[in-house]
Amino acid sequence: MSPRTPLPPPPPPAELRSWPHRDARLADRALALDALGRRLLGGGRFALFAGSVLLLQLGWGMVGVLLVDLGGALLDPITFFIGLVAAVLGAGVMVPGVWLAVRGVRQDRVARERLAAWVALDRDGAADARLRRPVPSVCWMLLSALLCGLGLWLGFAVPAGATPQDGGHGFVAYGMGVALILWINGLIGLFKAAGHYRMAIRVAPAARGARSASSEPPRPG
Repeated sequence: MSPRTPLPPPPPPAELRSWPHRDARLADRALALDALGRRLLGGGRFALFAGSVLLLQLGWGMVGVLLVDLGGALLDPITFFIGLVAAVLGAGVMVPGVWLAVRGVRQDRVARERLAAWVALDRDGAADARLRRPVPSVCWMLLSALLCGLGLWLGFAVPAGATPQDGGHGFVAYGMGVALILWINGLIGLFKAAGHYRMAIRVAPAARGARSASSEPPRPG
């Protein structure tokens, strides 16, 4: 599902529900769960996530030109001017990266709330099993853990290995910024994957009993 596609609406309030029978309610529930699951863990959401990380790193790299120049032993006016222009452009590049990251977090929160509402509406073994989405969940978990690990390593390695020839304190500031961007986005991905996994696990025990529930007489829509 494309990020531009509207999210499936939450289930209607109890007093407004008008499904003719339980099968119709379960069909709508399954469609909503699939759509919301793709919005949380699918390719469109991953593209948004990767795009925000790349824009932030690109913009910060341009800002880093000025930071490294300022940390050097000698700084002529031409070099300073070039670094200043790069830093201004880099700050402009970072703005859409921050916007994409914030937009993604807000959309995830809304999607999780609607997913929880549809999950609580009923139980269906087949739809609830698909909710696990094990492959996307594992991919998100591994990628996010990699970002966190790389950010943590850079946070220690850059200060320990910086020399005046590399740019001194300016290089350290740039490296710590790179590490922070990786660390924060890795945490966002980890919280997303872990939250989805916890929800799927909570649904799983009830999903095992859904076969017997499906044999009961249909409840009023």
